[in-house]
Amino acid sequence: MSTSVLPARPRTTSRPRDLEPTNSTGAAADVAAAPTAPPTQRSRRPPVPRWASLAAVVALWQLASATGILPADKLAAPSTIAITAWRLIGSGELGSALLVSSGRIAFGLLFGLTAGVVLGLVSGLSRWADALLDPPVQALRTLPHLGLIPLFILWFGIDETPKILLIALGVAFPVYLAIHSGVREADPKLLEAARVLGFTRRQRIWHVSLPAALPQGLVGLRQGLGMAWLSLIVGEQVNASAGLGYLINNARDFLQTDVIVVGLVVYAVLGLLTDALVRAIERRALTWRGVQR
Repeated sequence: MSTSVLPARPRTTSRPRDLEPTNSTGAAADVAAAPTAPPTQRSRRPPVPRWASLAAVVALWQLASATGILPADKLAAPSTIAITAWRLIGSGELGSALLVSSGRIAFGLLFGLTAGVVLGLVSGLSRWADALLDPPVQALRTLPHLGLIPLFILWFGIDETPKILLIALGVAFPVYLAIHSGVREADPKLLEAARVLGFTRRQRIWHVSLPAALPQGLVGLRQGLGMAWLSLIVGEQVNASAGLGYLINNARDFLQTDVIVVGLVVYAVLGLLTDALVRAIERRALTWRGVQR
């Protein structure tokens, strides 16, 4: 009697639960939850200091003067200029000239800034005023205001008035353009919201229009300060009896290039200081822009 042999069933081994494959979704979630290394940020520092190129220019200038390539009657050496500046400071001559020039800049800036802000606000807030004021102001702006010196001398003499008016014109036009544009670009939704909330016209100007014009107004002030120092340099060349321009004119007559360069360096330093002051005011006054962004 034959017996059939049945094939043996394969034995299954039970796997522990902790060795079972996990869900792919859970694995992706674990990978996503794993901390990742922060991306490397590029350094914002320049590869060389910003003053390196200026120092190299001064060193080459000194070398050219020492070797005779640059004659002293054409341009004095930096070491000679430094000695001359120290001498002028010690004698008080540079301080008195700086005081006179600073007073002219202060008065010209006061008049020019006032005229630019008032005209910019009036023409920017009113269409009638814009139609009446903007064309003559734009026509005057296109004129080279430094070319008005002969007329100013004929009208106001050779005293301080032509110099201050020249500085005021240099400041007024950039400030006018900036304020006019800033007021016109105020958000109409904010103006409408202020009107709905019951703000008076004066309150809308103070709380909406002026803050909208402030960023461009400060940029216009920076440009106006540059024009103010340029106007001062030109104005003090015309029959000045004191100031940095008077100092430079006397040095020109006696071929003192070291004194001339000292005066020009003082002009440049004053321009940089006033620009840095306006930039500091801009950072403090416009902190709300960073919050909005």
